[in-house]
Amino acid sequence: MNKLKQRWGISSNFQLIIIFIVFAITGSASAYLSKPFCIWLGISKEDFGGWFTLIRLIIIFPIYQVILVAIGTLFGQFRFFWNFEKKMLKSMGLGFLFKD
Repeated sequence: MNKLKQRWGISSNFQLIIIFIVFAITGSASAYLSKPFCIWLGISKEDFGGWFTLIRLIIIFPIYQVILVAIGTLFGQFRFFWNFEKKMLKSMGLGFLFKD
């Protein structure tokens, strides 16, 4: 746990627990919300077959990014999750989205 706290730049176990809770809520919420988005976009398993799972994962990704910062903010951890988002997106080659 100490290595993770050091890597993320946090000092308390309470903050670590809050961060884990935010990740859990965000993952569940984004997976749950991907179904209505697929329905809204007219994407169904019958139409796309084996590609449906990949398409749904692609849909989940931006939903997850937005929800992560929103829920992190509700739990008082905006700074941590905003920095986490920037670091993750930069590592994926999307750093041009942020001005430093």
